[in-house]
Amino acid sequence: MQHKARKEWSLIEPVVQDLGYELVGVDFRANASPAVLCVYIDRDEGVNIDDCAKISREVSAVLDVEDPITSAYNLEVSSPGLDRPLFRESDFVKYKGHLAKVKLSIPYEERRNFKGQLNGVEDGMVLLIVDNEEYLLPYEQIEKANLVPQFAKGEKKKF
Repeated sequence: MQHKARKEWSLIEPVVQDLGYELVGVDFRANASPAVLCVYIDRDEGVNIDDCAKISREVSAVLDVEDPITSAYNLEVSSPGLDRPLFRESDFVKYKGHLAKVKLSIPYEERRNFKGQLNGVEDGMVLLIVDNEEYLLPYEQIEKANLVPQFAKGEKKKF
């Protein structure tokens, strides 16, 4: 998986960890106007708006000093949400057994979009079971991946 925000990730991760949070991922959307740098954080107790504001202040200060993005952009700090984005190989292992949507940067077997059950990672390949067939998707070719929220029958969605 290509990290579009690799430099930003390396600047942000120590700040987030020092404050007691996990950096889930960093996504830079250059095609937005202005561009948007999305920082996803989490912790065992969950994340609220005050947590996001605290991380935003600290990360913003680091980015102002280091100035890794030369164009105008907005900083967004958020929890990963129910449709949690998957960024690292370890995410695909951690969420084995969960339903996920995966978009590839180049087609594999004439398709770029897959939705199925995560079945781990082997030798840089993400294993995904789609309609009882296992696909080996090259991690480096994953453009975007997210968990798909699942609700038990009769369970009400909470927002």
